[in-house]
Amino acid sequence: MITHIVLFKLKDNSPAAVEEAAGVLRAMEGQIAELKSIEVGLDVLHSERSYDLALITKFDSMEAMEAYQVHPVHQKVIAYMGQVRESSVSVDFESN
Repeated sequence: MITHIVLFKLKDNSPAAVEEAAGVLRAMEGQIAELKSIEVGLDVLHSERSYDLALITKFDSMEAMEAYQVHPVHQKVIAYMGQVRESSVSVDFESN
């Protein structure tokens, strides 16, 4: 299994803007066959080094994650997040 984690820092980190972005991420659930699980978390600490949102997704294989990356639903999310994010970081790793 492959776990893909992305942290987002938003340009507007007001509660409404963060919740809206979280909703866009959550809307992928059930729309992409290769996406085995999805979790979206909102930061509760709000420290200087905090990011606003965490996206945690899981896939059966690297090939499944690659299919997700180019899926039209995910491409729309990428376009949206590209407009609202200040920065993002990611990590991908093999997991159980």
